[in-house]
Parts: sequence; structure tokens; C-alpha cells
Amino acid sequence: QVQLVESGGGLVQAGGSLRLSCVVSGCTFSSCAMGWFRQAPGKEREFVAAKSWSDFRTSYADSVKGRFTISRDNAKNTVYLQMNSLKSEDTAVYYCAADKDYGLRRVILTSAAPYDYWGQGTQVTVSS
Repeated sequence: QVQLVESGGGLVQAGGSLRLSCVVSGCTFSSCAMGWFRQAPGKEREFVAAKSWSDFRTSYADSVKGRFTISRDNAKNTVYLQMNSLKSEDTAVYYCAADKDYGLRRVILTSAAPYDYWGQGTQVTVSS
């Protein structure tokens, strides 16, 4: 059973940084692609970033390119989302997600539906 537990959200001023963490169990980085999504009030859940460490394919939403970085600590079974130069429009609940079928298609997907497992979410609020 895959379990994802996020942490690291909080309140930060515009221009600041936060690092989100997602502890992963039941899904190895060699087989699963890991993604981050976010959902702001009244909006649909949107793709932020995803990466497969089996072939190092990575994808970022245009809105976060150059500001956000997805990484991992294999020893801690943890995926990170480093967020720099935060803007008020980055305010949302951020979710970690796992795609266990990545090995079958070898394509980083940017829609939420193919991701099988989700964390509980962590709130990020950026004040302007």
C-alpha cells in the first residue's frame, strides 16, 4: 500500500522560499513517478512538477519553471519541492502524488487522473 505524507507548508511573504516534503512508502523511486499538484480555492487541481528517477524525465508547469525544483532523498524516501521567489498566485493546498504505472508508459503525465495515490495536502499561503 502506497502512503504519502506531506509537510512543510506555511505562511511566507512574496519573494520568499519554502520547501515541501513528501515521505513516500510502498512505492520505490525506480518504479514510480512522483508529482506535485496544487489546488487554490474555487479552482481545479493543477499540475506543478513531476519527475521519474528511473530515467530522470522531469516536467514543470510553465508558471513555476525556474522557481520550483523537484528532488529526492533516497535514504529518507522523501520527495521535495523547493519553491523560491514565491508569488501570491502560488497560494494553494499542495499535494504529493505517485504514478505507479509510470514504468508501463514512460511518459510524465501532467493531469491528475493517472496518479494513483495522493497525500493529504499541505497549505501554502504567500502574502503580498
